[in-house]
Amino acid sequence: MKMSSTQGPHSLAFRVMRLCRPSLHVETPLRFDPSDLLFGEDLFDDPIAATHLPRLLADATGGSDTSADPSDLSYRNRYLLQHTSDSLGLPGLLLLPQSFGAIYLGETFCSYISINNSSSFEVRDVTIKAEIQTERQRILLLDTSKSPVESIRAGGRYDFIVEHDVKELGAHTLVCTALYSDNDGERKYLPQYFKFMVANPLSVRTKVRVVKETTFLEASIENHTKSNLYMDQVDFEPAQHWNATVLRGVDQHPDSKQPMSDVFKPPILLRSGGGIHNFLYQLKLSSDGIPLPKVEGSNVLGKLQITWLTNLGEPGRLQTQQILGSPIAHKDIELRAVEVPSVIMLEKPFVVRLNLANQTDRVLGPFEVWVSQSDSLDEKAIMVNGLLTMQLAQVEAFSSSEFELNLIAVKHGVQRITGITVFDTREKKTHDSLLELEVFVNSQ
Repeated sequence: MKMSSTQGPHSLAFRVMRLCRPSLHVETPLRFDPSDLLFGEDLFDDPIAATHLPRLLADATGGSDTSADPSDLSYRNRYLLQHTSDSLGLPGLLLLPQSFGAIYLGETFCSYISINNSSSFEVRDVTIKAEIQTERQRILLLDTSKSPVESIRAGGRYDFIVEHDVKELGAHTLVCTALYSDNDGERKYLPQYFKFMVANPLSVRTKVRVVKETTFLEASIENHTKSNLYMDQVDFEPAQHWNATVLRGVDQHPDSKQPMSDVFKPPILLRSGGGIHNFLYQLKLSSDGIPLPKVEGSNVLGKLQITWLTNLGEPGRLQTQQILGSPIAHKDIELRAVEVPSVIMLEKPFVVRLNLANQTDRVLGPFEVWVSQSDSLDEKAIMVNGLLTMQLAQVEAFSSSEFELNLIAVKHGVQRITGITVFDTREKKTHDSLLELEVFVNSQ
């Protein structure tokens, strides 16, 4: 953290300390068991030694709990393992932050600020301001202009706490200013600047795959901090007209399903220095009867909401930008399969029920519908059984019409129904490649 201020003597000075959760104090000295120094590691393989030796060692060292005597100030047992947890090097102490440390995007910057009077006289009418400056904006955190501090005695101080939700990367400057009157009644202005950098704690990489009418979104989240992060919430907020479902792996421990498991979800651990976890979402266009808007170009899928906790519960929150899918050019009409027979027999007629939807704000039609015969008869597996061309009436704006298509299969196995063409007789416009279906044809 860097500090700069204007030149010249001042009675007041700012002191800034970051408020954050303490860290665990870790001791590094090597601890050992006394028996490791006196005997070989395989001594306890002997059942007689394993029975009597621990008691003899306890008598020789004055008991198993030598640290219980408060009068022993020699600390001669400080390197002995009194408990198996001592080998971790955690004495149970918490360490207050010694510096500003790393500040990450999505965290809440909280600072304890003290303005000290180091002179030998009292200062009066102190107006204090604190603000955060970034490359884009200036945010006021504290302003006592309407109610100035009446006085700060010699050697005294005035303390306050400011908070700011970090939403930008890069250089930040905490600007603290004071306007006060010294003992001569002269008004003095004191600015001080405290600079710090904000880094990105996470990287989010996304992949979008489209399989027929379903879109799959894979989000890979990587931890760039020096501490473990516990993902408390990773939710995908779909855009309008989209429904999202999170896909999880098969539960390997079905007995762990408890009634409150959906309320109290265990956090997902992202280990420090590059831990990665992948999330998979299934997206489908909503079919609530509301017409979809006609949008050319980018396809906005939604955004991710991510919240996490550090080792000692320091919270953080990030929201990604809008995630875009493959560009979509919505067509004027859409053809869907409403009903397809579950069993189709070879050389037996069957009926497919189709739905023709008008996705515009105007009336379309009348229409002519036929199945294209571009393939040779030898290659055609499913053919029209009956009239080659069907006549359909007009379809109102954002409405639909259903019709039936009579077909017959001439080849068995998995076959495709292709070549369904819709012709608008009024606008003289042909719509092809609207629908492709796969069916299984039984030979018996």
